[in-house]
Formats: sequence, C-alpha cells, structure tokens
Amino acid sequence: MTDECELIDLAVTFPQLTIDMKYATADNICGQPVYCEDRCLLHPDAAAALEKSISIAALAGYTLLVYDAYRPQAAQQNLWQACPDPAYVVEVSLGSNHSRGTAVDVTLIDSEGQVLDMGAGFDEMHERSHPYYPGLTREALRNRLMLNAIMFGGGFTGIATEWWHFELPDSGSYPLLTDRFACYPPA
Repeated sequence: MTDECELIDLAVTFPQLTIDMKYATADNICGQPVYCEDRCLLHPDAAAALEKSISIAALAGYTLLVYDAYRPQAAQQNLWQACPDPAYVVEVSLGSNHSRGTAVDVTLIDSEGQVLDMGAGFDEMHERSHPYYPGLTREALRNRLMLNAIMFGGGFTGIATEWWHFELPDSGSYPLLTDRFACYPPA
C-alpha cells in the first residue's frame, strides 16, 4: 500500500449515491467550509466495500447519502480546533482514517427522498451521536440499526461515538495519504 494510490471519485463511479460533502459547506462543526473543493473520494478498498453497502441499501429500499469520505490531512487541524475532543475528532498528530481514504460518513434516504431521522445530526458531538444511545425514539434507533446493518454488510465497522462514521476494519494499517486537494486554513 502506497500513499500515492489512485482514489475513486464516488460521484463518477456511483451516480446512484447522493453526496453532500459537509466540509465543503458551512454546515459542519467548524461553521465554515473546510475543503476548497467539493470532491468525494475513497481508497479503492473502501470503495469496493461501499459498493456492497450501496447494493444492500437498495435491496432494503434506501439510498446512501455521503457526508464525508477522504479528508486531506490539512483539514484535520480545522476539525481539531473546532472540537478538541479525542472522543469525536482524531488528534492531528495521529491522523484520521478519513485521511487514509478508508472512512466514510453516511446516512440513509428513504424511497420518498427523505433523509431518515437518526436522532442527532451529523457532526453533533454529543452523547446523542453515539450509535446505541438509549435516549432516542424507537424510530431513530431502528434507523441507526438499519444503517449499521447496511454498512456492516458491506464490510465496514463503526465507532463508539458517531452514528454516521464507518471505516474499513483494518484502516489503521493503511498509510496516511498526501493531500489530494486544498483546504482553508483554520479560522
């Protein structure tokens, strides 16, 4: 595995995906755009797993909505500055699995085109964001379980603090990638 691998452009490869790259907008924990470009990229291994998850979602009548995928290492400083809590944001010195191209942030859209209620928003860094938070409505818990089943079926694992975050089980063995696009400096 080299840090110069060719990343897969998800918008081109999977046109059935809905993509809303939150860090290319102000709708994120930083409150301003982090990415200078609106590009949704993944390592080929993660893209292969995502392809399986896309198929499983379709079988269940859902579409995946991607909020983030590959993240330039420069972006991690912005996120750390906005939320310097290692429970939610990986310390800059460690490097995020997003910066390896092996992690993706997603939710589900139903057959009516509505984003499912997950009981907490993307980038809501709170206990409500934990995948199995007990204080949610039955519908939100069921939606999170469906999302987990779809992503786990593709070969991803989740993390304990963010219902939207999924990564390859061996993500830590992949190298951090050189930045593929520019980011705005932290505010």
